[in-house]
Amino acid sequence: MNVGAIPAKWARLARGREAVIDASSGRRTTFGQLEERVRRLGSALRGRLGLSSGDRVAVLSRNSVEFLEVYFAAGQRRLIVQPLNWRLGVPEMAKIVRGAAPRALIFAHELENEAAELRRQVEVEHWIEYGGGERGYEALIARGSDAACVERVSDDDPLLILYTGGTTGESKGALHTHGSASMAMLNQTVAERIVPSDVYMLTGQMFHIPVLLAINYLAHGCPLVLMNFEARLALELIERERVSAFLGITTMLNWMLAEPSFARFDLSSLRNVQYGGGPMPASVVEAALASLPCTLIQGYGQTEGGTMTFLSQEDHRDAVRGVHPERLRSCGREGFVTTISVADADGRDVPRDGTTLGEIVVRSPANMREYWGRPDLTSATLRDEGMRTGDIATWDADGYVFIVDRAKDMIITGGENVYSVQVEAAVQRHPAVLEVAVIGVPDDIWGEAVKAVVVLKPGMQASAQEIIDTAKQQLASYQKPKSVDFVAALPKAPTGKILKRELRAPYWQGRERQV
Repeated sequence: MNVGAIPAKWARLARGREAVIDASSGRRTTFGQLEERVRRLGSALRGRLGLSSGDRVAVLSRNSVEFLEVYFAAGQRRLIVQPLNWRLGVPEMAKIVRGAAPRALIFAHELENEAAELRRQVEVEHWIEYGGGERGYEALIARGSDAACVERVSDDDPLLILYTGGTTGESKGALHTHGSASMAMLNQTVAERIVPSDVYMLTGQMFHIPVLLAINYLAHGCPLVLMNFEARLALELIERERVSAFLGITTMLNWMLAEPSFARFDLSSLRNVQYGGGPMPASVVEAALASLPCTLIQGYGQTEGGTMTFLSQEDHRDAVRGVHPERLRSCGREGFVTTISVADADGRDVPRDGTTLGEIVVRSPANMREYWGRPDLTSATLRDEGMRTGDIATWDADGYVFIVDRAKDMIITGGENVYSVQVEAAVQRHPAVLEVAVIGVPDDIWGEAVKAVVVLKPGMQASAQEIIDTAKQQLASYQKPKSVDFVAALPKAPTGKILKRELRAPYWQGRERQV
């Protein structure tokens, strides 16, 4: 399947149907209009700029319909999209650009200062701006041919390079093919139970893996609402555009539920909400189920493999009714096209007893092909036909996976292993806690001490001792936080995952712990 052919299909089937609503620009685009612009852009990239099959096209932009057009145009014409994280500093972006050596870089007018600085640091043949007038991007589209051209691709032909969130300190470019992207979309179709009447809202950024979830809804002929996330704006768009589905990473859902005017919005159009991007305490899941008029599913995934396991709608429904309530702590079971195992260091499956620890290993046609330009990292991650995730977990007799921690986030205090996820779930029970991250900090006696870094809900207060006492009710003495820091916000990767290495770094300067 050529992913770039999606607009062409729906232009044939429903040319006047609305395809994209861009909340930032106010543009509303039909499938017919989208296909014409995609066709012209693809023609211009190949014919006017002289790009060849396999050349990279970098994009520096917030969510926009133009960004989406580049994805489809590149797919149609066998080019590779290299989306850039605009939140990074220019030196880090320059490193990423040099690594993939794109021949063209398309950027939004609102990021022209960053693009100008980037241009001073890297050599790219073509720089194309959109949003600043009729020159640049719009002129390029106008010069493209209107003739239809969707090139044949194999499943192994590259489509896009998505960069990991960098939770371990290094962004790596996961190369996905037309085949792996299509399989990731199929996993989502089955889990989300997409129907033709859906309207999907993209809350994540298009430079990361959630873009495939959005493209998947377009593949079903469903309208896509693009936004750059703000909690109140998300609620307004659900009401105004009759949104039926979206992915809300844990932090986004927390902020939406905490919006003071939440109860005033009409959210009755919602059919299903997926959450992920990090563990969500059972108490928050229960609050979401009570507040949202729809089903919930959880998705656990990575840039390298899309969404790999799902906790289904029925699992959530049953858990709140008292049937296997412990499964709210699980990330569910393997997806439709995915095989999951929990394995020891030698690759052998650990017992399905709910207690024996191992690493999650994923075998799936949705897995990336490689890390771009990093054969060393590729061979370390893709081994024995499986992808090593670095996530430590247990699993039970029914195949439900329970993530215990990232290997690097485990805290060793007094010789005892403390898993930050468990402590975070205990702290989250305090009603004033919006978000929490638990880290290990140096301790002269115990080696490491448990520290909770807490964001409080707007207008609410709590003391450090109250937080510790709440956690103590659920944990062994050595597991509870020894100290609590209160902050306005937690540092996050583009995926919404909390960057614990940034929280740890000040405490471990000059010491040996890997942060």
